[in-house]
Amino acid sequence: MAPILCMKGITKRFPGVLANDHIDLEVEEGEIHALLGENGAGKTTLMNILYGLYQLQEGEIYFQGRPIRVSSPHEAISLGIGMVHQHFMLIPVFTVTDNIILGLKSPRGLILDTEQAAQRILELSKQYGLDVDPKAYVWQLSVGLQQRVEIVKALYRGAKLLILDEPTSVLTPQETRELFGILRSLAQQGTSIIFISHKLNEVMAISDRTTVLRDGRVVDTVLTKETTPSQLARMMVGREVILQVERPPAQRGEPALVVENLRALNDKGLPALAGLSLQVHRGEILGIAGVDGNGQSELAEVLTGLRKATSGRILVKGQDLCNRSPATFIRAGVACVPQDRKQTGSIAEFSLAENVILGSHEDPPFARHGVLNWNAITGYANRLIKDFDVRTPSADIKAKSLSGGNLQKLILAREVSRAHDILIAVQPTRGLDVGAIEFVYHRLLRERQRGTAILLISTELDEVLSLSDRIAVIYEGRIVGEMAAEDAVVEEIGLLMAGVTRDSSHTFETMQEQAG
Repeated sequence: MAPILCMKGITKRFPGVLANDHIDLEVEEGEIHALLGENGAGKTTLMNILYGLYQLQEGEIYFQGRPIRVSSPHEAISLGIGMVHQHFMLIPVFTVTDNIILGLKSPRGLILDTEQAAQRILELSKQYGLDVDPKAYVWQLSVGLQQRVEIVKALYRGAKLLILDEPTSVLTPQETRELFGILRSLAQQGTSIIFISHKLNEVMAISDRTTVLRDGRVVDTVLTKETTPSQLARMMVGREVILQVERPPAQRGEPALVVENLRALNDKGLPALAGLSLQVHRGEILGIAGVDGNGQSELAEVLTGLRKATSGRILVKGQDLCNRSPATFIRAGVACVPQDRKQTGSIAEFSLAENVILGSHEDPPFARHGVLNWNAITGYANRLIKDFDVRTPSADIKAKSLSGGNLQKLILAREVSRAHDILIAVQPTRGLDVGAIEFVYHRLLRERQRGTAILLISTELDEVLSLSDRIAVIYEGRIVGEMAAEDAVVEEIGLLMAGVTRDSSHTFETMQEQAG
């Protein structure tokens, strides 16, 4: 049987970059095909070509046995190619039905037949086990259900091939398992799926075959059941990668960071932190687990002086710094690896040397009487670049020239190399390849060993479980549960992440039954 998709010799160049270098990819009918690779390996570019967002410069694409040239997403959809993006394309104030039929021609001309559309949505929902209510408003739905709406939308429009871009990044463990059940049902009924993910355990769990890209080329395509996570990681980065984190026992000291009843608003003026309290001790990592959007970003900003709290206390080594300036937090020994390395963590047009002294640029030896000492700055930057293995030809190049992984290493180098007792690491490995993740993990554990109090805020539950000594779960701006890492149960954490908490009449066993 011929493959449903055949991409041959796909080549795409951007100024100064060969993003796709004669890539070949075949996907069988009813197959779940994983696409793996480091940042910049060419995965997204390849899928954007298939979906019509980019135009190829060389190569051929065959879909269902005939040659195609996809000039737009609209044309891709008409051919039977659907894509569920990492950030959903739904209108919250519309119903599920309205979102799914938006932009489609009505069979009754100017009259919208929403009842017929709703019936078709129910049929698709039942056929694939998607459990979507056509009349529900999107704003009422959980993130997991919104993702299902995106899948139904693609199927409603006749998708035979479905591209999923990092589909589990916003899901709880339970929602991830439910998604995998849906994907298996889709594949069994003939839908082909391209699954883009950086989570090797998920690729191993869900895919039939895996294609690995590196530097814009195909390294290999393998049967997933005949490979291992270590082999896939080696193909991705070209060397052995230690995936298991060795975490020696914590030497826990006194509390360095104490947060009491913290409240703050988000950018829309709505409550983001709702009486949050926590403690981080010297020599330990406290991991904050939770689905993105439950106050993690606002918490990090309040704890570094970038956002005002409406009430509460932030005690840093006993001193209340709530609503003080970022410079005050830095002087008090609070370092931070921010969530957005480009917008918050660095200045794109500054050189690497300038970026590594941000926050310390007025202090000796980098400046004296307001005059910068460039010899000291350059020497310091070169030392950090070497110690943290930042791949760059020079400390003089602009930060915007670095890859995501190397920029993250530079920011980490800056933060842990200045005097500090507390480190706040927010999504420290988001978007990084396994090689860069390995490096960041080792540096965080080294900080822990030297007695730093580390607050790790991450939506990657595997990361929280691997690195943390204690785990606290955040939901709607509150800490709803806390446990020692050795006592952590993934199912329990997943329920807490979804807002299911203990009360006097329920045990977690009965809640798990209710959750399905």
